[in-house]
Amino acid sequence: MDILRTPDEQFNDLPDWPYEPNYVEVPAEPGSAGESDSDQTLRVHYIDEGPADAAPILLMHGEPSWGYLYRHMIPPLVAAGHRVVVPDQVGFGRSDKPAAQSDYSYARHVAWMSSLVYDHLDLSNATMFGQDWGGLIGLRVVTGAPERFASFVVANTGLPTGDMPLTEAFLNWQEFSRTTPDFTVGAFINAASLSDLSPEVVAAYDAPYPDDSYKAGARIWPSLVPTSPDDPEAGPNKAAWDVLQAFDKPILCCFSDSDPVTKGGERAFLPLPGAQGQPHTTVEGGGHFLQEDKGPEVAQLIIDFLAAQGA
Repeated sequence: MDILRTPDEQFNDLPDWPYEPNYVEVPAEPGSAGESDSDQTLRVHYIDEGPADAAPILLMHGEPSWGYLYRHMIPPLVAAGHRVVVPDQVGFGRSDKPAAQSDYSYARHVAWMSSLVYDHLDLSNATMFGQDWGGLIGLRVVTGAPERFASFVVANTGLPTGDMPLTEAFLNWQEFSRTTPDFTVGAFINAASLSDLSPEVVAAYDAPYPDDSYKAGARIWPSLVPTSPDDPEAGPNKAAWDVLQAFDKPILCCFSDSDPVTKGGERAFLPLPGAQGQPHTTVEGGGHFLQEDKGPEVAQLIIDFLAAQGA
């Protein structure tokens, strides 16, 4: 596996991002039993803020963003006394970037994040917040070790099994992301937010990618969404839904009102036992990246949700 690493100077002086980086090494090619098929590793970046002894909140980003997406949510969560852990998925942010699109798979992403959460950080009594692919992967991390999690929050995401057809718009996005000669990450995030992001913020989203060779993960990720029951991850996602049916700890939905990709996606989660009686909220004035449009408000929803649990 050919692995690229974004130079550190790309991340100098990003607006509203004062956080010190943390790194761990995870197996590049995890085996079926959690063993590595080779000695090659990937460096995974995360930030870890707030009291070390507080119950952690795990904030998981999706396509094609990185941990910077949570810069409006981290300060209020920390101010409320919570520990906040924000990883960069492999291929994104300050994490290593395998150079070939074929190096990425849904299963590998789950294994990479599971290694971080279980083996290195050893998180327990945690709350997971997942948006976009942050939910697709985060929910698999939760269901892989549900005893480690006290609750979770889902926003503009899902856990597809390939049984429901995806929209033509999403299928077009899959093809476009793989093949377009000009994959401009910051511009895409700006377009999918209702806020008009400043040039400096757009540049911060582009910072992990000095050139197109660093964007293999961002380009292929949409194509890894299960689109049929024959997809290799359809079965594992169905098994994850079975775990969620038995997950009786609190579950909160906070989908935004202006995301055409995931609008209505909360309906899949509302029947779950843990979702009963919870203050599910439609975030008004939020696009696909509601963290950009309504970050402090979403953070307050999490704070109130956890306060109701005594956390």
